Amino acid sequence: MRRCSMGLGALLGLGSVLPLLGALSLGARASGLPYVPFLLFEWLTRALPGRLVTAGIDAMVALISALGVGPTSAVAKAAEMGLAVAALVAGAAVLGAVLAGVSGRRPGWLPGLGAAAGAALWILCVAAMQRVGYPPAGRAYSALWLFLLLGLWGTLLGLVVRRAGRDEQVEGSRRRFLEGFALGVVALFAATVGLGRRWGRRAPSEAVGGSGAGPGLEATSGPAASPPEDVLARRVAPATPTRPELTDPDRFYRVDINLAPPTVREAGWKLAVDGLVSTPQGFTLEELRALPATRQAITLECISNLLGGDLMSTGVVTGVPLRDLLARVGRRPAGRHVYVESADGYFETVAPADVEDPRTLLVWALDGAPLTAEHGFPLRLYVPDRYGMKQPKWITRLEVTEQARPGYWGVRGWSNEARVKTTSVIDGLGASMRIGEADVMPVGGVAYSGAKGISRVEVQVDGGAWQPAQLRRPPLSPLSWVQWRFDWPYQAGSHTFRVRAYDGSGRLQPVEVRGPRPDGASGLFELTRHV
Repeated sequence: MRRCSMGLGALLGLGSVLPLLGALSLGARASGLPYVPFLLFEWLTRALPGRLVTAGIDAMVALISALGVGPTSAVAKAAEMGLAVAALVAGAAVLGAVLAGVSGRRPGWLPGLGAAAGAALWILCVAAMQRVGYPPAGRAYSALWLFLLLGLWGTLLGLVVRRAGRDEQVEGSRRRFLEGFALGVVALFAATVGLGRRWGRRAPSEAVGGSGAGPGLEATSGPAASPPEDVLARRVAPATPTRPELTDPDRFYRVDINLAPPTVREAGWKLAVDGLVSTPQGFTLEELRALPATRQAITLECISNLLGGDLMSTGVVTGVPLRDLLARVGRRPAGRHVYVESADGYFETVAPADVEDPRTLLVWALDGAPLTAEHGFPLRLYVPDRYGMKQPKWITRLEVTEQARPGYWGVRGWSNEARVKTTSVIDGLGASMRIGEADVMPVGGVAYSGAKGISRVEVQVDGGAWQPAQLRRPPLSPLSWVQWRFDWPYQAGSHTFRVRAYDGSGRLQPVEVRGPRPDGASGLFELTRHV
């Protein structure tokens, strides 16, 4: 009787999933077909209770921050991707072990059982696509591709487990079979992944046209326009370790509900605007870019950002004011709210005051270049004084409504207001220097209060008196963070620095220590260093 041990079956399952992952990667890169690990992971995170998902996010962000392996958003996405792939790999190992368990009694059933397992996984994938959304390849091609690929994978795994059964008379043949299986797995995995990467690089990039944005801060406009360049040039210099005033686009934080960003093609895309309007319309990206645009420097912060965390970035965005676009379709007086839908299934509501705010933009460019897929191409929303959860990316539809509806994270227990809290951060200490008769060490960081502005920042050393810091006034814009510096009279030893900020109306930032959930973290940031 031929029988495969469960341990060997698990190893065969592990081996078989490598070519499967390679084929899935090739299909995703070359033809926009679904990548099963990411598809199932995203489905699971949408289906699980919001509190459970939030607890997982909080734990991951806290761990990344504690280990100091940031940037947080990039590391978190990589960790989520790893978990998604690991889940499929573990499932394949379990399937291999189960098939091995029945190999001694019913070896003839193994190919059919493997095919049935592949079919069950296919059903899960179809259900997931119905919830998460279909990839660019479309419903029919995606379903057919997965049916053939998963069915073939399950059948072949059953055949491999049956062939690997022990038979003392042909042990040498069995060993050669396993060696050949291992070599074949490695070769297929390498070939499919290599083809996927090469094909992905060679795939022609879709023309996205001009952004309508001029270079430099001098091209900003509207009520949040930046001060003239010569005025900005006369400000006090920042302390050396202070983060850049404008974030490099490649380091701009990214937090969303997807492992890989949705692929939205400009060809065929239109922004639907309907609801309580006189003339429902669809706007192409070219039509939106042709409208009078506003360009403004803004800071975005994630509501999950920990005190002093790096889920906060500043850039220059270009877009059309939301209220101007709604005027073109004849928004009715009763239409006070705007419900926003995105290509990834995300949704949010814009409050009446934000709808009327000329600084609320439908954005198509960041730092003078078209949005990347990661940051919401072709269109995202910017709303002043709100955390990032209120600012959807990959927008497909605007519905003007009379009543507000809770957003994606609102129904999962987060604040529906999500208004930015005043916060201040110490980025670090510079090298000591002599100014006049004193040795000083510059301390620097940023303070941010959404659209409320910053009126002053104070620093405390070793529990002493609070002392005023210098603000780099004026800031880049009324909507951006403010850099500050404090020239501390240098003393060798270990010291603890704390910082606090006041918003534009003179109100002190919240000092009670609270975590991000449900409406953003608060507390006073402190830093201890031996100098």
